[in-house]
Amino acid sequence: MSSAALNVLVLGGSGFFGSRIASSLAHDSRIRLFLAGRDRRRVEEAARVLGLVPAQALCVDAHGPNLSSELRQRGIDVVVHTAGPFQGQNYDVARAAIAARCHYFDLADGRSFVNGIGALDSEACDRGVTVVSGASSVPCLSSAVVDRYAPRFRELTAIRIGIGSGARAPGIATVRGIFGYLGKPFTRFERGQWVVTHGWMDLKRHRFPAPLGARWLGSCDVPDLELFPQRYAPVSTVTFHAGFASDVGHLVVWTLAGAVRAGVLRSGAPFASPLNWLSRLLEPVVSDKGGMFVTLEGIGQDGAALALTWNLLAARNQGPQIPCAAATALVRKLASGQRLAVGAMPCVGLLSVEEYLEPLRDLDVREVAP
Repeated sequence: MSSAALNVLVLGGSGFFGSRIASSLAHDSRIRLFLAGRDRRRVEEAARVLGLVPAQALCVDAHGPNLSSELRQRGIDVVVHTAGPFQGQNYDVARAAIAARCHYFDLADGRSFVNGIGALDSEACDRGVTVVSGASSVPCLSSAVVDRYAPRFRELTAIRIGIGSGARAPGIATVRGIFGYLGKPFTRFERGQWVVTHGWMDLKRHRFPAPLGARWLGSCDVPDLELFPQRYAPVSTVTFHAGFASDVGHLVVWTLAGAVRAGVLRSGAPFASPLNWLSRLLEPVVSDKGGMFVTLEGIGQDGAALALTWNLLAARNQGPQIPCAAATALVRKLASGQRLAVGAMPCVGLLSVEEYLEPLRDLDVREVAP
């Protein structure tokens, strides 16, 4: 690695999440930041806004055959991959990073993508690098919360996780990933058995602490559903639900999911772009507050039934900063000289809650701990 600074490349550096990560790293004297993307004009403009020199803005095809050689030529130490959606992607970017002896972090929340990253473990170990998938709210932050509170339980029986977004619409890649599995079946672990649920169905009304209040949530397919029954065995139930700031918007998505499940629609994917456009139009009149919760249930150390809920609340449309914090925290660890485990792994057990939240300390993000 460079002795003067850690050379960090953010793929998708002008995008919805990439630009936020880039902004948090740009002025760290221990880091030399590079932004990369396919649209040269957008990347150069994003670099200019951050005060980077033109040489730090790269026009790169993340899935092109030359990525590994480009990483080597520029002496890149760490690749942060934010160019989703990750559902349906292969591991070309991670393999290119490994071949160039770069550490690799991505923000994937696609279940099979994150949970399959171990297939690269031997390659990563041979090259002495850390390859991490799922450096995001799930499974990184969600597992950190469970790790913090699990010692309070003699027996942990259920883990329930949920996210309610604010008004700020995510990037179109994220929306396409969401809409791609509307109404489609997937499994989750309930009462000790694998059962089938459907994307954005299983409608629930959840009440977050004030000032968020009640939100509609639907079932989503995330890595936690597969990782947590193994990591926290013998837990018997693991669920994840998510929802939108607008009740009407969420119910529209729920209706589309129902139409896909019933066979009326083949897929919800064609609705991603128009509904993303509409959500951006409605941002000024929709709540700017979002949140995340993790509920643990079981038997406490005193033998009595115990249930506790941890919350994270964000205001002023700063919720999208939360999934970016893991990559920022991991890069800063490396920049400070700390070592991470060598190999390829999902992002669980790598950050504490405190380490995860540290990059968010100056934002309107508040932890409500039980």
